[in-house]
Amino acid sequence: MNTSLNWIKDLVPGLTCTPQEYMDAMTLSGSKVEGYECLDADLEKIVIGQVEKIEKHPDADKLVICQVNVGNETIQIVTGAPNVTEGAKVPVVLDGGRVAGGHDGEKVAGGIKIKKGKLRGIESNGMMCSIEELGSTRDMFPLAPENGLYILPEDAPVGESAITYLGLDDAVVEYEITSNRVDCFAVLGIAREAAATFGKEFVPPVVTETGNNEDVNDYIKVSVKAADLCSRYTARVVKNIKIAPSPEWMQKRLRSQGIRPINNIVDITNYVMEEYGQPMHAYDLDTIEGREIVVRRAKKDEKFVTLDGQERVMDDSVLMICDGAKAVGIAGIMGGENSMITDDVTTMLFEAACFDGTNIRLSSKKIGLRTDASSKFEKGLDPNNAIEAMNRACQLVEELGAGEVVGGVVDIYPVKKEGTRIPFEPDKYNHLLGTDIDDATMLEYFKKIDLGYDEENNEIVVPSWRQDLECDADIAEEVARFYGYDKIPTSLPSGEATTGFIPFKMRVEGIARDIAEFCGFSQGMTYSFESPKVYDKLLIPADSKLREAVVISNPLGEDFSIMRTTSLNGMLTSLSTNFNRRNKDVRLYELGNIYLPKQLPVTELPEERMQFTLGMYGEGDFYTMKGVVEEFLYKVGMRAKPEYDPNAGKSFLHPGRQANIIYDGTVIGYLGEVHPVVAANYAIKERVYIAVIDMPEIVARASFDRKYEGIAKFPAATRDISMVVPKNILAGDIEKVFEEKGGKLLESYTLFDIYEGAQIKLGYKSIAYSLSFRAKDRNLEEADITGAMNKIVKALEEMGAELRK
Repeated sequence: MNTSLNWIKDLVPGLTCTPQEYMDAMTLSGSKVEGYECLDADLEKIVIGQVEKIEKHPDADKLVICQVNVGNETIQIVTGAPNVTEGAKVPVVLDGGRVAGGHDGEKVAGGIKIKKGKLRGIESNGMMCSIEELGSTRDMFPLAPENGLYILPEDAPVGESAITYLGLDDAVVEYEITSNRVDCFAVLGIAREAAATFGKEFVPPVVTETGNNEDVNDYIKVSVKAADLCSRYTARVVKNIKIAPSPEWMQKRLRSQGIRPINNIVDITNYVMEEYGQPMHAYDLDTIEGREIVVRRAKKDEKFVTLDGQERVMDDSVLMICDGAKAVGIAGIMGGENSMITDDVTTMLFEAACFDGTNIRLSSKKIGLRTDASSKFEKGLDPNNAIEAMNRACQLVEELGAGEVVGGVVDIYPVKKEGTRIPFEPDKYNHLLGTDIDDATMLEYFKKIDLGYDEENNEIVVPSWRQDLECDADIAEEVARFYGYDKIPTSLPSGEATTGFIPFKMRVEGIARDIAEFCGFSQGMTYSFESPKVYDKLLIPADSKLREAVVISNPLGEDFSIMRTTSLNGMLTSLSTNFNRRNKDVRLYELGNIYLPKQLPVTELPEERMQFTLGMYGEGDFYTMKGVVEEFLYKVGMRAKPEYDPNAGKSFLHPGRQANIIYDGTVIGYLGEVHPVVAANYAIKERVYIAVIDMPEIVARASFDRKYEGIAKFPAATRDISMVVPKNILAGDIEKVFEEKGGKLLESYTLFDIYEGAQIKLGYKSIAYSLSFRAKDRNLEEADITGAMNKIVKALEEMGAELRK
């Protein structure tokens, strides 16, 4: 939303601030200002001059010498403009002044400084300007020539500022208005906020009664057949139309809003749309068959040619404005070519209505046409505003002499929208804000923004155009923004729910981050949206459940068309980016959801499962990753050692270097080396290791209960055991024997050697462990250790191990 600061100042007469002051104050009061642009930022010392005499340049065929009256003196200017004539009034930049750019419209930062000098030997003391040199364009000034000076009207006062005369002494302010503040998508709404912000009086235009003694119902009949999509429809008729340029004051305001002036009728509809935020449309009444307007849904596959000359195909959800025989407009979006206003129009129908915002937004998207009108309608307008805008437009028609307004108005408004009432509870507002503002001050704030107060019922009366005020929190916000957010003191939140409690799930996730970062991993964040092509890159089988993904109905593109069912693609893509940028020894982790549909097609929300994903290349191997996983499990209270099943069957992992992580008989994740083909698909030319842990399974088994155990008082005894075992026996199988047969005295065990080679028989490997025994209440005797070791050795021999002497 943009507004002219001069227009705001006209509606708030006491407002005398700079654009920067205006921006700061309005932002603090809740109307966030994104920035502003001063139209005269690059313009200086430009006045209205009149060409009194023209002579040919003695040494140049295309140059002339002009004597120009600039008010207090007559100066000599040499120019090559083809349209300069004696008596013409033109913008003149004086010696030392600045202009915005050249004839091609290219702006120059800070403008171009003009100095007096000589052109082909003849002194020139200034420059006459084109509209582009004043920082504007021929779109905004249609009368400006394509190549030449901008000729001002005959009544332009010689010697006065041309910048002021053309309305360029203005600032265009850009706001970020949220969709719930529909009233602020209008100049009047912003002006009301400015008046309240600066404590000045708001003076809206006074709309007077218009219309002759005739009855509009004799000219037009209106029926609304889709009342659910059109809550109000108003229409008035203007006859004896006189198409002409609109007055300069209206053109200035439209230009400041970025709207090109066209003619008085079109300009009035655009002006009212900007002023009231209410789109309007004008039809040539002579093209309305049967002198009847019917508001109905379109027929399926109905074709319609809009004002821009494009044929568009409708469906039965699109609302149409029709006459007795045909469609003449798409409601709230654009009128039809068959009823457009031309210079030959004599009688005109004005329309101001309120259409369903959601329907307008969806219809605009379906037919591929979005306009200034649809952008306002789709936010949900106040139906009470329609008649005010209509009467304002008719008033302007009479003031501008654009036609004769027929008396009366057609107003289809079956269910009037009333304002709401909210109990006035100042204590609650102060409690929410942490302030101590008295009741009278609050009511004074409300009065500034036209909120009423029913003293008898102690209620705030909210007008219909403030659709954002629905409850006590909304009213508290109104108090806060005019009291001043910067004045609200700091206070601690209250309530039991905020006394330092962190949900259990978040505590577990916090430990995951801590462990990963302590082990050298950096956190990454990847997209939840993915491409179906990811499955092929990961070598996932065609019948895999992982390919059953939620398809996004309105994707950004094919690369973001499904919700991910595995976190691997994001991790491998990030590792690939680092590898291709020559980063060495990269370790990344991510805590992010995957989305598993409960059934396809989707009839309910998918299951979202948090995955703790670790990925690395460079220094480290399978066992490094395994150690990180075990450290995490230990820190979240899962004290039993996990088991590892090498038959994980993950197509995207190396066949001999992968394992499912099993805890309590449940698979809680997997880890391994990425399959070389998959690594190549991601352009990674090193071994890549990943681990994925299913966090819901971890949260269900984690515990933060801790029991203190004192420092051991008695020494430990260690024994080394070396054995030759078949290659198919895993280290985990051997360690399971230690756990089961070592008894209570076995404190720990450490793998310190593993060997395969010429000295070991084919199909076997040598493994050596160091076992540590300790009793808490006494020194161990040899018999204690021997008994435990004998049980361990016997169990190992039963599984095929041969003890090395």
